[in-house]
Amino acid sequence: MPFEPGTLAFVSQSGALGFGAASLALERGLRPSWVVSTGNDADVTALEVLRELAAVPDVTGLLGYLEDTPDIGTLRELAGSGKPVALLKSGRTEAGGRAAASHTGALATDDRVLDAALRGLGIVRVEDIDELLDVARAFESERRPTGNRVAVVTTSGGSGILAADAVEAHGLELSALEPRSKEALAEIVPAFGAIDNPVDITATVLSDPSLFDRSLDVLIADETVDIIVAAFCVMAGPDVEKAVNALSRAAEKGGKPILVARTGADFLAPTPPRPARGRTARVPDAGPRPARRRRPLGGQPPRTLPDAPRPGAVSGPAAGVTEPELKSLLADAGIAVPKGRIAKDAADAAAAVTEVGGTAVLKAVVPGLLHKTEAGGVEIGVTAEAAPEAFARLAALGGRVLVEELVDEGVELIVGVHSTDLGPVLTAGLGGIFTEVLDDVGHRLLPLAPGEGAELLAGLRGAKVLAGARGRAAADVEAAADLLHRVGALVQDWPAGFALDLNPVRVLPKGAVVLDAALTFEAPADEEAGR
Repeated sequence: MPFEPGTLAFVSQSGALGFGAASLALERGLRPSWVVSTGNDADVTALEVLRELAAVPDVTGLLGYLEDTPDIGTLRELAGSGKPVALLKSGRTEAGGRAAASHTGALATDDRVLDAALRGLGIVRVEDIDELLDVARAFESERRPTGNRVAVVTTSGGSGILAADAVEAHGLELSALEPRSKEALAEIVPAFGAIDNPVDITATVLSDPSLFDRSLDVLIADETVDIIVAAFCVMAGPDVEKAVNALSRAAEKGGKPILVARTGADFLAPTPPRPARGRTARVPDAGPRPARRRRPLGGQPPRTLPDAPRPGAVSGPAAGVTEPELKSLLADAGIAVPKGRIAKDAADAAAAVTEVGGTAVLKAVVPGLLHKTEAGGVEIGVTAEAAPEAFARLAALGGRVLVEELVDEGVELIVGVHSTDLGPVLTAGLGGIFTEVLDDVGHRLLPLAPGEGAELLAGLRGAKVLAGARGRAAADVEAAADLLHRVGALVQDWPAGFALDLNPVRVLPKGAVVLDAALTFEAPADEEAGR
């Protein structure tokens, strides 16, 4: 299949799939300059080839299909190249992971962790070959979005609504449009159309083709618009040609990316293949997003990932550390924990309750006992008078007894860090006893960038709970975000194999406090093999 080399580089760990995708790229009018298959990555990996191709001056965009878990060091080098990168990583599900292992012996990792790593590095992750080629179109273009604000102009109200849904679903933002733009559009758009974004110029465009030109001129001049999506339907023959010409003129004139979604069969008017509205919105999503760690297409990453330990970092506690010692370590890092201490005996327990305010929480501290509540190892609301009896019950479990202040009610989070093949990953979300049921958590690869803790919390489905739902006081989200950063800084350089679990972390109207903390370590590989 003859083709003229262009500026894209595509590397695939699968030969047949890779060259099949390359043929689809050519069919779409894309122009790859490099197409490489690395097979089972026995020595040279697909990611390493992409890293080398990033150094080729004429390459404007890098595309990859991977089955193995990528090496984080090579990912960082690739992200630091300044070239836009999009990856299709298979094996997202358990079944897909098994299939990948049988195909190339690929190693798997938690797919959500990989999502977090790629997001943090500014690398686009796509779902399938179609999306990969859609993003490739953006990588080929010289016009790159400078922001995430989208204006939609459509000839069909239905298309406009679907486009608006897709824009929001991909984390982009519909531009509010400047007042002067709305005034200008009111003079252009028919009264039965719409001038609020999405801008619906209606099928009147069939009788007045200038509607497209004039509407696009207004949106190009609007400083609140970074990207324009044009969605049109059914138009046939010369009407399509007029619309395409208007879009071409606008693109040349304004310098803003203009993306097109057309719903209509080729027999109405053959045009180059265009993705549907949802896929069209995915293309600008390859550029900047509200998350500050994302980088514009072709731009430099907004942060570096340091290798050197930071001041105050510690090498990590020894295996077998219990809750009181772990909380002392957290407190030294500026992370709030309840006031409390170990009680020596029943009488001392009563004294300790008085010290922490008169009503306390008593906990059994037994090495290896992680789920204390289920084992009857927690007594809540204990007074000084009831403390001796509660102490006796908890001490009978075979360990020490911790007395802590009773912290006020608030929103409960789970915060944890665990080791992965990609490095330490921080997880945070709605916590408490329904953590597994709600499954509302976000992941970030450490170290966190400035502001990344707040972004993680804002991205939770339950973010409105933190904001104060159903008349409850708003939780101190700033304190919760600060806690995430302090936890990340504390553990970032701990040796691999640990899992830190802080659950619950209670976020109050002012402050955030770690109520329970546990630390476990993975058994060495040779020990596991001997079991």
